[in-house]
Amino acid sequence: MELPDFYDTVAADVLDYAGVGDGVWLDVGSGADGLGLAVAARCAGAVVLLDPNAEALSQAVAQAQLRGLAGRVVALVGTAENMPLHDESVDVLISRGSFYFWQDRAQGLREVYRVLRVGGKAMIGGGLGTRYPALARREFIRRRREAASAGGPEAARRFAEDRSPETFRRLAREAGLPSFEVIGEGGLSADDPNAGIGIWLRFEKEQANAQ
Repeated sequence: MELPDFYDTVAADVLDYAGVGDGVWLDVGSGADGLGLAVAARCAGAVVLLDPNAEALSQAVAQAQLRGLAGRVVALVGTAENMPLHDESVDVLISRGSFYFWQDRAQGLREVYRVLRVGGKAMIGGGLGTRYPALARREFIRRRREAASAGGPEAARRFAEDRSPETFRRLAREAGLPSFEVIGEGGLSADDPNAGIGIWLRFEKEQANAQ
């Protein structure tokens, strides 16, 4: 069974949350064909793709050209923990799927807060999007859980722990975020209607005197 693309449904959720369609967007851990390109197709803003893999970024730029998005998509080699961007230079920061692989997730979140403009929003985590078809969602989650279990009990435990609300809240507190919210439950059963939400950390950068 070939599953439908989930980046478009996640992009719709991101745009709903951000409430804007212009400005500067940053996709951290964008990969070769990820959420950033899906957002670029839906909004009028400039989209920066950040990833440590230069080859993946080259493929992403090629995809942007094929889709007529090249004029609004820029690629940067870098990591979440050390972004080659000025302070307060980004209006919306997004990241789907890469958070679990950041070398220092608390430091990465500090960098996210640094590059966000005041009033800018971030949405970081993983999921399929609230509009993703239910049948495809169940099959996707079944395959993902099967793959995680194949690595043994410890691998399955780490997979679930990485995607738990408690882990997300702990990392946000370690990063010193003044306010944030965690939506979704991460490790829900594939039959749960909320499973497609996944797990997301969302926050808005506040005025310095409000911290």
